Amino acid sequence: MLARETSQLLKKHQIRLDRRKGQNYLINDSILARIVESAGITDGDVVLEIGAGIGTLTIPLARKASKVLAIEQDKKIAQVLSERLRDLQISNVEVLVGDATSIDFPPFNKVVSNLPYQISSPITFKLLNYPFDYAILMYQMEFAQRMVAQPGQSNYSRLSVMMGLCTHTELLFKVPKNAFLPPPKISSAVIRLVPQKNPLVDKFFINTCRALFQHKKKKASKALIQSFHEISDRDMERRDIRDIVHKIDHQLMEERVFKLKGKEILIISAQLKELMEDI
Repeated sequence: MLARETSQLLKKHQIRLDRRKGQNYLINDSILARIVESAGITDGDVVLEIGAGIGTLTIPLARKASKVLAIEQDKKIAQVLSERLRDLQISNVEVLVGDATSIDFPPFNKVVSNLPYQISSPITFKLLNYPFDYAILMYQMEFAQRMVAQPGQSNYSRLSVMMGLCTHTELLFKVPKNAFLPPPKISSAVIRLVPQKNPLVDKFFINTCRALFQHKKKKASKALIQSFHEISDRDMERRDIRDIVHKIDHQLMEERVFKLKGKEILIISAQLKELMEDI
């Protein structure tokens, strides 16, 4: 039913979906039902949806929530969404036309989105700047697996560290390629993300983490020395940088970056920050 309805709407409005813009529309009824059920929406919730498209998720969410904030960048598609909402006499959806990575989000308490895949990373980090209960988000499988990767795994990354320290993240279920129109090149997965406040994760920590993971297979000491420009814009001699790095916990500095736990990177960042303040 959903597949036929989507095809008819796209044909009626002469819309050609562009994979490069992340326009892969969900056409599997059972997957849609699982997403909505996982979100646990009640009539007191204000739901943020990023990449609303023609309303595949928007409409069932609106029937359960107090309000849905539906963000869609494509003006033509946003117009189709608005028309559908009028025809269905759904009045509790606010359609926001714009780039979700750059606009300010109105207040919300839950997020439910089939995210445009090319903005997965910036949107995920942006959401962590807002207070909300939890999010049910669809990502490309590779990105979702990086979110929940553990130290020592090949796909463990800066993203994994940030998710581990600032969220409780769980991979709920996988979504096959044929659940979308047009089908993406790889499978997807639905993630449940619960934000956790962590005051120790500040800008200095983020920069330290970025420097380390630019050389994730090297020892932490070498990674920091080679990417110290990510941490400080001071004009420093290589030997001075080396002297600073060698004052950090020796055991941690000898470990390969991709084996470091988030708490260990917090220690490295805190010690490095203190050393920099003494210069």
